[in-house]
Amino acid sequence: MSAPTDITPPSHTADGPGPGPGHEPHPEDRRATVRRRWFTAFVIVLLIGIPAGYLAISAEQSRSSGRDKEAESSVTGLQDSWPSKMKRRVFEVPIPAHSQDVAYFETSNWKSSRLYVQFTTTGTGLDDFLKNSGTSRSALKHGDVTVDDRDAGIVGWEFPDGRAWAGTTHHQDRPRPTRDITVDLTDPAAPRVYVVSTTTP
Repeated sequence: MSAPTDITPPSHTADGPGPGPGHEPHPEDRRATVRRRWFTAFVIVLLIGIPAGYLAISAEQSRSSGRDKEAESSVTGLQDSWPSKMKRRVFEVPIPAHSQDVAYFETSNWKSSRLYVQFTTTGTGLDDFLKNSGTSRSALKHGDVTVDDRDAGIVGWEFPDGRAWAGTTHHQDRPRPTRDITVDLTDPAAPRVYVVSTTTP
């Protein structure tokens, strides 16, 4: 009889082939997968969160700015300072140099914008102002107050009897402003000027 055949399966050594498909992934592969997932999630959060945060901050800044302007308008009314050069240029209010007691107030809505300005100047300063505004002293009508009650009420102006009032309204084609100019000539050497300049789109 022949010797029995050895059918014992070969043993696997450390250098032999690894287990089949059901083998658990290596810990380092698992950590790499987790890192990739976290990185992807982080990028998604950045892509969504940054624009949303920017919009939220911008909206809050706009609301805060609007509240600040509303509070400033309701509390202070006329501001005791010169309007900016841009405002003076847009509303065409050429305040003479060395004018005193300058104050202004601005309103704006979808229909029109108004700049209210008051200042005290000299006789020569008044002539220069009127000339640079496209009019002249001869256009002033004595006894006439061209600032209406509504506009006067907004900034607290009063035009009582017993003063030497004179006024004119200088009309211009849109979009250039129309200006209501009223002057207190009680002291000819120091005329007090009140202007409401209105722009309409």
